[in-house]
Amino acid sequence: MSEARLSLAILISGRGSNMLAIADSCDRGGIGARVACVASDRIDAAGLVAARGRGLEAFALAPAAFGSREAFEDALAERLDAARPDLVVLAGFMRILGPGFVAHYRGRMLNIHPSLLPKFKGLHTHRRALEAGELAHGCSIHLVTDELDGGPVVLQGRVAVRPDDDEASLSARVQAIEHILYPRVIGWIASGRLASREGRPWFDGRALDGPLVEEFDGTGFH
Repeated sequence: MSEARLSLAILISGRGSNMLAIADSCDRGGIGARVACVASDRIDAAGLVAARGRGLEAFALAPAAFGSREAFEDALAERLDAARPDLVVLAGFMRILGPGFVAHYRGRMLNIHPSLLPKFKGLHTHRRALEAGELAHGCSIHLVTDELDGGPVVLQGRVAVRPDDDEASLSARVQAIEHILYPRVIGWIASGRLASREGRPWFDGRALDGPLVEEFDGTGFH
């Protein structure tokens, strides 16, 4: 593998399970990337401890310590830029980012959302999917824009909703596929298969009109 690897800044708010899945894939050489830093908006985020335990640079900035959202985001961008990331990866980062921050990283910031977007933007996606009687649920990896959970979706993973599912069981199955698919998309960027051009994702030399989808109930990738 080339030493010129994609540099990642990963933003978390909690346990950082997706961050760890990405770091594992980097360490195994599964993707041509490295974690330059891990940042959180919560000083007590368990993922910070996990990141430091792996020898990763990890820090927290508490929004309450700043006079405004803009001031917090300016300070966060300054810290991130010091690590010179090629890609900013939102991995369970639970703050809505303002237009200035989004513009600063436009075309090089990803998010993962636990639903089949555009369904169930926002919080409590598994509960809402069950309440709506959905037959399929999953996760979406998308480019970040000013619209909450509204950027162009690159890849979705779908699981069937089982008759005996509750919120916890459905969440666990979706999270398991998140840990597979998020490193995959980052690997596509690292290898040049995926790029953002004029606000649209391009995959293998063509613009994506809709997301790629992987079924996790036996039908495979398409």
